[in-house]
Amino acid sequence: METPGSQSSLHRANLERVVRAVRMAGSLTQAEIARTTGLSAATVSNIVRELKDSGTVEVTPTSAGGRRARSVSLSGDAGLVVGVDFGHTHLRVAIGNLAHQVLAEEAEPLDVDASAAQGFDRAEELVNRLIEASGVDRSKVAGVGLGVPGPIDVETGTLGSTAILPGWQGTNPGQELAGRLGVPVYVDNDANLGALGELVWGSGRGVKDLAYIKVASGVGAGLVINGQIYRGPGGTAGEIGHITLDESGPVCRCGNRGCLETFTAARYVLPLLESSHGSGLTMEKVVALARDGDPGCRRVIADVGRHIGSGVANLCNLLNPSRVVLGGDLADSGELVLGPIRESVGRYAIPSAARKLSVLPGALGGRAEVLGALALALSEMGDSTLLDGAMPAPTPAFT
Repeated sequence: METPGSQSSLHRANLERVVRAVRMAGSLTQAEIARTTGLSAATVSNIVRELKDSGTVEVTPTSAGGRRARSVSLSGDAGLVVGVDFGHTHLRVAIGNLAHQVLAEEAEPLDVDASAAQGFDRAEELVNRLIEASGVDRSKVAGVGLGVPGPIDVETGTLGSTAILPGWQGTNPGQELAGRLGVPVYVDNDANLGALGELVWGSGRGVKDLAYIKVASGVGAGLVINGQIYRGPGGTAGEIGHITLDESGPVCRCGNRGCLETFTAARYVLPLLESSHGSGLTMEKVVALARDGDPGCRRVIADVGRHIGSGVANLCNLLNPSRVVLGGDLADSGELVLGPIRESVGRYAIPSAARKLSVLPGALGGRAEVLGALALALSEMGDSTLLDGAMPAPTPAFT
């Protein structure tokens, strides 16, 4: 039994600080660990040696700033996490280890009108199939990150009102999937997970304040403040799609008029092109036609970009992020949409906020949310279990 404030409890706390820093980053040099944790270089060196001897971390030669260094990452067999992403038309699952390596990944179509029970059954089947196909030890799965396209009540864990998956309203996705898989499940909405994915693996790397804007069947934003997802007390922070642009505009699914979503989401934008391009268009197809020079599609995408830029300008004035990352199919149109976004930001944002902002396309495409689900599971799992499974039992202080 460790006494609070004792040398052994302090050592244990330092072990957990180092493991947590490495787990969140994927890999760090010893110098980076020292900066992140505030521990001295000598203390970090001793702890890394201890963790390496116990098999908790792996150390590989690397270079930093032109000098030789040692990269520290968690052992590939220290544990596993699973990411599950429910979308408007798809289900995507990935399995990764604690060293931030994706071991297996697969996506399949999902009928948006399917019941919640059918969706969870499909997720359970796909997770089990991937685990079996990849040959990993199921007992090493430490947790599951789950993404859903709707607001999650932070107190109850239930899915709130959503027009994306209407048959799922009122369900508790984390509880449902945990009952099927037998491991802890951590849930968040898809925009927050897209932000996490880009923050850890994509266009958000290296910054602590960003907004991830996802434009698909709806419009949402994942907000990262000081390196952490900001959800708000009710879990609805980031509903940028319901900023009012025109009080006399189209009626939105939320009941208001002229929301940003009514000018940018696929369900509102695609009908604008039906008279000239016929039915059956998807946003992916519109982006492809625009890139090939289609004037109508280019005009629609530019208009969408200007409207998104108005919403981004509001974010700049309120939160002053250093980076905005655009996700969803629209991001593939590149400067056709990014240019108009920047134009609106320059026009409507406070100049000092606009100058500090960079607007980039997402680097992960459709994988952002499922990788964010992996990152969520990595961030929520505790370090004590990981250490207890690898470290030898401490020598009793008294006999």
